[in-house]
Amino acid sequence: MSNNKTLLDIIGPVMIGPSSSHTAGASRIGYMAGKIFGANPKKIEFTLYNSFAKTGYGHGTELALLAGVLGFFPDDSRIKNSFEIAHDMGIEFEFNYKEDYNFHPNAVEIKLFGVSLDGKENAVTVLGKSVGAGEIVINKINGYKFDLRGDYTTLILIYKDAPGMVYRVANLIQSQNVNIASMHCDRNAKGQVASMGISLDNEIPDYTMQKLTEINDMYLIRKLDKIR
Repeated sequence: MSNNKTLLDIIGPVMIGPSSSHTAGASRIGYMAGKIFGANPKKIEFTLYNSFAKTGYGHGTELALLAGVLGFFPDDSRIKNSFEIAHDMGIEFEFNYKEDYNFHPNAVEIKLFGVSLDGKENAVTVLGKSVGAGEIVINKINGYKFDLRGDYTTLILIYKDAPGMVYRVANLIQSQNVNIASMHCDRNAKGQVASMGISLDNEIPDYTMQKLTEINDMYLIRKLDKIR
C-alpha cells in the first residue's frame, strides 16, 4: 500500500458540517442527483440506509442531502437552512430510514419528481453511497448500474437498446476530439432499455450534445460537470 497522502487525506474536504462522509459526501450525492434530474423537482423522497439512517440527524445528513439537490456545494453556508429554502421554493420533501445490509452503510436512495428539462412530467431515482473523506459513488440511476464519482465530466444516457448505438455515441464524441476516459454500459434485456455512463477527459461541446438529442429513442441525456 502506498504511503503517499494527498492534501485531502490530511485535512479532509472543505465543508460545512461535522462529518466528511455524513455531511460533505451527502451533499455531493444530492448535488449529483439534482443535476441528473436536470431541473428543480416538485417533490423529493430520500431513503437513508444503515449508518446514514442511524446517525445522520446528528451530522446534518438530511440538511446536506437536500442542500445538494438544491445545488449547494459542501462548503456553502446555506446548507444549514436548506429545509427553509426548499419550503420557500415550493419543493416538498420527506425522509425515510431503513436498516438493510444489502446496502452500503452510508447509502441513500433519492427519488425526484417534477417537470424535467424537456418540459415533461418526470421521475428519476438515484442510488448513491458516501465512501469517506467526502468521496461518493452513484451506483444506480433508474435501476441501471453506473459508477459515477464526480471526478470527470460525465455523459449519462438512457436509451432503447439497438445495434450500433454504443459505436454511434462513441464516434460522435471522439469526432470532436474529446477523449473517453472510461465507459460503463448496462441493459435490462436485449432490445429494451439500456444505459451508458461515459467519463471524459475534456469538455464536451454543445454541438455534440445537440447531435445526441437527434438520435432516435434517447430517453435521458445529461452532462455532469466535474464536482469541485
